[in-house]
Amino acid sequence: MGNTLVLNVIEIQGICCPFGKKHMKISENTSVSMPMKNMIGIVVAVAMGVFAYTEVTARLTSLETSRELFQADLLKKSEQLPTDQEQYMLLEDLYKTVEKIETRIEDMMHNKVNIEFVTKQLEKALTDIEDLKDKVRANGNKSSH
Repeated sequence: MGNTLVLNVIEIQGICCPFGKKHMKISENTSVSMPMKNMIGIVVAVAMGVFAYTEVTARLTSLETSRELFQADLLKKSEQLPTDQEQYMLLEDLYKTVEKIETRIEDMMHNKVNIEFVTKQLEKALTDIEDLKDKVRANGNKSSH
């Protein structure tokens, strides 16, 4: 009975049995029993392999496209005349200068608001001082009479 169990296991694995020299015969009607855990593992492994393959091919395509674009840009830059390149550099410098001027103008607008506020406060203080001087003069004139 132990020999038949060993023979059955050996026959299922498709290995030649040393006792009976039998081989497993496979046809379209052959059934295979397998635990669901193993079947799910195989399906997951195949799905991961397909996903990894698509990711690798997508990455390769992306790299090839970026390389082609980079080479096309290099060709365009090599076709430019030196005067064009100089003009592009001047334009870039002008844009940077304009941005600096814009920030300075914004700062100056804030300063203008602050100066106007301080000017109003100073005018109010001056009028208050003049009112106080007038009151002091009026008090001085009343006490001398």
